[in-house]
Amino acid sequence: MSGPLPVAPTTTRLRPLGLSDVRITGGFWRQRQDVNAEATLAHCLDSMERTGWIGNFHAAADGLNRKQRPGREFSDSEIYKLGEAMAWEVGRSGSAVAAAELSKLTEIIRPAQSADGYLNTAFGQPGLPPRYGDLEWGHELYCYGHLIHAGVADARAGANSGLLEVAIRAADHVCRTFGAGGIDGICGHPGIETALVELFRLTGKAQYLDQAAIFVSRRGRGRLADTDFGRDYYQDDIPVRDARVLRGHAVRALYLAAGAVDVAVETGDDALLDAVIAQWDATIARRTYLTGGMGSQHAGESFGDDFSLPPDRAYSETCAAIASVMLSWRLLLATGDPRYADQAERTLFNVVATSPAADGRAFFYTNTLHQRTRGQLPSANTVSPRPSTNLRSSWFEVSCCPTNVARMLASLAGYVASADARGLQIHQYADAEIRTELDSGLPIGVRMRTDYPDDGTVTLEVSDAPPTAVTISLRVPPWADQRATLTEPGGSVRPVRAGTAAVRRVFARGDIIRLKLPMKPRWTVPDPRIDAVRGSVAVERGPLVLCVESVDLPDDSDVGVLRVNPATAPVDRDGSVIVTGELVEPPHARWPYRGAESPDGSASHPIEIPLRPYHSWAERGPSTMRIWLPTA
Repeated sequence: MSGPLPVAPTTTRLRPLGLSDVRITGGFWRQRQDVNAEATLAHCLDSMERTGWIGNFHAAADGLNRKQRPGREFSDSEIYKLGEAMAWEVGRSGSAVAAAELSKLTEIIRPAQSADGYLNTAFGQPGLPPRYGDLEWGHELYCYGHLIHAGVADARAGANSGLLEVAIRAADHVCRTFGAGGIDGICGHPGIETALVELFRLTGKAQYLDQAAIFVSRRGRGRLADTDFGRDYYQDDIPVRDARVLRGHAVRALYLAAGAVDVAVETGDDALLDAVIAQWDATIARRTYLTGGMGSQHAGESFGDDFSLPPDRAYSETCAAIASVMLSWRLLLATGDPRYADQAERTLFNVVATSPAADGRAFFYTNTLHQRTRGQLPSANTVSPRPSTNLRSSWFEVSCCPTNVARMLASLAGYVASADARGLQIHQYADAEIRTELDSGLPIGVRMRTDYPDDGTVTLEVSDAPPTAVTISLRVPPWADQRATLTEPGGSVRPVRAGTAAVRRVFARGDIIRLKLPMKPRWTVPDPRIDAVRGSVAVERGPLVLCVESVDLPDDSDVGVLRVNPATAPVDRDGSVIVTGELVEPPHARWPYRGAESPDGSASHPIEIPLRPYHSWAERGPSTMRIWLPTA
């Protein structure tokens, strides 16, 4: 067994390791996990109490007749996601505070559940709309999905608040209501599919897997009413196994794809799995930002057309990034292909880590790659009416992202490593203690030490060695191809290609494996079909995408007047990455166009431009920012 697991397939190529097998002990991700535990969980709880979203459960339990209800129709899901985050925090750290708060939440949620298992504070209550009268927009099944995930986490992490029992009653209600002979419908927002499969994995009851498969098979056949965005908005235009690329609302599309992978793995449906793999391939190749962000359209929070990736209009929702990691992890476990871990790493460092402020009490909902205006710093405790903002907000009218970040960070150790009959695989790099049993039952353990992503050295020290030959493998990202080296026990050093670097032998306790990844900053050029950034370059260092902020330029100059020279390599200097370029002062003009042969009259000034990790931008007040830099 692998302890608490966010994803626990019963059969798959790789077996994930859970929170009791992997403990992140320091560095980049441990610092963020600590902030999440110490600040973000309490901030989310306080915000939902202050806005009345938690009070909705009291009103439902008391049977109050209401014409108005605080929060959007899906606000129940945020309470459930917070509950899931608290459960994973119990599993991660044994936090008595998180356990106590989760028990309190459960005792608030439980009385609001109807005798038949129905549970929603926005529908089916006196004075509110009836049950399941608005499958397109009501989010009732979506909310159940997050309730079930929270219940599963409660059980797996040993929090034992009783939330699992609530979730099972709700899931049984869903199977009765939407199963064979019931309502032939689907939810406008996918999400229940992954939850039902995890409940099957926990309980062994096939009805939950069957219902998830039903929902996946029903999708894409026009069951939902058309919208101004089209039926592809909620992926009801094409059956899942017939689609060729992810489309429509990005979060919906990614949650659905993750659910389809879960169903495919558990039912042995290789054709369904292959369909999602093809969709992932096309989406990564043509509809994904350099940061790993997904969703380029503000209208419908959706994927745009192929290569339509404007940096200044990037929606790149934080929840879409988390859903992308969820999908990539499932595909990695199903196939063993390290490219899925590569994409998860890119997304974790450059979107998921970007959303929360350093203090864990403000968040980006959207993650632009180019900020043209400085904006104003939102006041503390302000509920932002708009998800699109150039500065982090403490809370939103739609606050799906803060609670999603909270549950991802609390459960992050469950995405670090895996095992199989042959050995141990390391997919993400962090200071960590890893101890588990291989599929053969043999124990194995390593201590991972690294300053990644600041430094590219990853050292594994064997702490538990099985008596027979096993394989320990480490992922080598594409940007390190042929420039990375692996030092094996005994001191032999060899270059390694992108993909997987593996050592197979009879290990002894204290054996050292050391992977060195090249961390020299590098220029990145876009596909010429991405019109919006043609003629621009970006800089990456290791897994990090870098950006320039106006606060780092002379006189707080606007980043729009920068030009860079890609003929000169970026350099590390005193903890910063520096590129050479110029500030261009265009002349004042009444008309922004001129003949091709006319001089533009611009004045330029050479400058050294300091870059910083994109995940840290907007921590020093209002600024302009850009990732893609026009060339001189």
